Amino acid sequence: MSREIERQLEIIRRGVVEIIPEAELRLKLEGALKTGRPLRVKYGIDPTAPDIHLGHSVPIRKLRDFQELGHRVFFLVGDFTGRIGDPTGRSETRTLLDAETVERNLRSYREQVGRILDLNRIEFVHNADWLGKLTLSDVIKTAASFTVAQMLEREDFSRRYAGGNPISLQEFLYPLLQGYDSVALESDIEIGATEQKFNLLAGRTIQEIYGQEKQVVITMPILEGTDGVRKMSKSYGNYIPVNAPANEMFGKLMSIPDAVMERYFRCLTDRSEAEIGALLAGHPKEAKERLARDVVAFYHGEPAAAAAAAEFSRVFSQGAAPDDILTVRRPAGQATPLLELLVEAGLAPSRSEARRLIQQGGVRVNDERVADPGQTISGPGEFLIKAGKRRFLKLIKE
Repeated sequence: MSREIERQLEIIRRGVVEIIPEAELRLKLEGALKTGRPLRVKYGIDPTAPDIHLGHSVPIRKLRDFQELGHRVFFLVGDFTGRIGDPTGRSETRTLLDAETVERNLRSYREQVGRILDLNRIEFVHNADWLGKLTLSDVIKTAASFTVAQMLEREDFSRRYAGGNPISLQEFLYPLLQGYDSVALESDIEIGATEQKFNLLAGRTIQEIYGQEKQVVITMPILEGTDGVRKMSKSYGNYIPVNAPANEMFGKLMSIPDAVMERYFRCLTDRSEAEIGALLAGHPKEAKERLARDVVAFYHGEPAAAAAAAEFSRVFSQGAAPDDILTVRRPAGQATPLLELLVEAGLAPSRSEARRLIQQGGVRVNDERVADPGQTISGPGEFLIKAGKRRFLKLIKE
């Protein structure tokens, strides 16, 4: 039995930041093997946005490890807490979400999670089923286990308090409600990002109040976004959705800075430390291509990953236009201002950015660099427009 426990611990430890406490995890694994009762493993996500991105996938992939080890996985969708908003990492109070927005975001979660986990071995639960039934007495009992001073020890709260920024009472309640989720599910293990540590530990405290055995907390690293600086987030525009098309996913992965490749390998692939070290010791471009192929193959299959790699090489290494290029049509008898076209087609976010791009030599028409922001295109004919390294547009004037 000890050999099986060590095998499971080795798998569980891979890629995690902390196991709190590991001694309790060992005891839980021993108990599961003796009794044949799988451990109850919890992970929660609030439906504040419709997309699950690769940053979310880091703890979800750890759930996959527990699935393969034969344990019972609960994917908790915070349809109740999502209306409050998790204050973690926030510099201001979140806007409350209405029920319609939460429900709309919920619909796409199952399909996206199914790209990572075996849906036949996962239980989706919604915390509105029990949090919506709590009495005021229940809330007071739960809140009595924490002090205001403890709440203000949280870095995000203390920073806001020191800066004179408001903290709503609902935000103080959030970690208590997340902790009560663990009571409702009788969870043995909860998984979350490192920034969730306070909320995860709250579950241990509240389980003890309700006479339950305390859960073990496993924290996972926070994945930087494609900018390599801030955490991956839709708010920052540096995210890669798990349901992104293969070509788009491959291209975005190839855009990450070299400095975060190691973390991406560890968080998003099953490669061993030896394999990662060998890849990073070679040429950075080759390592990044291997990373992109690994990730795309996981979500789309190896044939799609190979095709995406070939398309990326054709477009970005050889300078060709992509197969699925955006095409717009304009009358041949009218001159088309290039600057306005760049903005209208989404190749530049604004006229000023389009002008800057042209002045810096970043725009080509039929492979000829444009120098004048006031240039127009007259027809008839087909014109291939390239803005920067990755944005293409075909203009047909007829």
